Amino acid sequence: MPTAQYQAVADGVFCIETSLYRNGLAACYLIREQDRLAFVDTGTAHTVPGLLAVIADLGLTPAHVDYVIPTHVHLDHAGGAGALMAACPNATLVAHPKGAPHLIDPAKLTAGATAVYGEEAFARDFGSLQPVPEARVIAADDGQTFDLAGRRLTFIHTPGHANHHGCIFDAGSKGLFTGDTFGISYREFDTAAGPWLFAPTTPVAFDPDAWQQSLDRIMAFTPAAVFLTHYCRIDDPARHLDQLRRSIKDLATIALDLGDQPRDGRKDRIKDAVTAHLLTDARNHGCALDEQRMRQLLAVDLELNAQGLEVWLERREKRGG
Repeated sequence: MPTAQYQAVADGVFCIETSLYRNGLAACYLIREQDRLAFVDTGTAHTVPGLLAVIADLGLTPAHVDYVIPTHVHLDHAGGAGALMAACPNATLVAHPKGAPHLIDPAKLTAGATAVYGEEAFARDFGSLQPVPEARVIAADDGQTFDLAGRRLTFIHTPGHANHHGCIFDAGSKGLFTGDTFGISYREFDTAAGPWLFAPTTPVAFDPDAWQQSLDRIMAFTPAAVFLTHYCRIDDPARHLDQLRRSIKDLATIALDLGDQPRDGRKDRIKDAVTAHLLTDARNHGCALDEQRMRQLLAVDLELNAQGLEVWLERREKRGG
């Protein structure tokens, strides 16, 4: 049976490596309360056999899974949702109302992701997307709660990174599963100053103002920790909030400063500026990695952040500013 690396990161919370691109880039989470289970994010279709192996390793079966909760429908978070639901006969899928239709019928999701990544990379890295039967899907209201053997999970609408993004507050651990809303923080960049965070401005719905408001929403829950898809647990999130807020503003400013330039080649210029900014920011945080290693670790994000900022500029231009 396939195996997956996983570790306990809180009471009844397990962080599972999804093995996308490299170890330490993307995780998903399993919440256990008594003999009932809930997944938050799923990784890709390729991840699912490993997730089932984790269930078996805990001495349980797929029939013990009550919920599959992707924070949003980007494929590193929800690409395996259909396959996982097919393997878990009693599970209900919970998603943001704007994301749920794309998991019921993933045709547009497949087309959009193929446009971003290319057909070959899409098939290699994400596999194929299985539809989820509509009868097994709940489009969660903002603030809707779900019961996991007496453990309360609250779904919070958090647009900004994506307009179909939600975070989940777990009353059992007092932790928040933040998907991409609390940014990216790879453990390789940790320093004496703590974790280094930056905002993922991935295509196609970056909205810096909405994002800042979403941060207000989730911090009102006073979480003891945040569980990031990219990557793992960060304690005392209030201490790191200003760093993330600044990153959202700085990346938006980079795009706006280049907004008057010709569209031809603008995305590449944005990428160069984002790269310079993030490398400098990491250095200022105390990162001692050499530049080549930093570029390797950030390669996927540098490209996707630039694409997302270019799309954001194009949307602003269509609206007239």
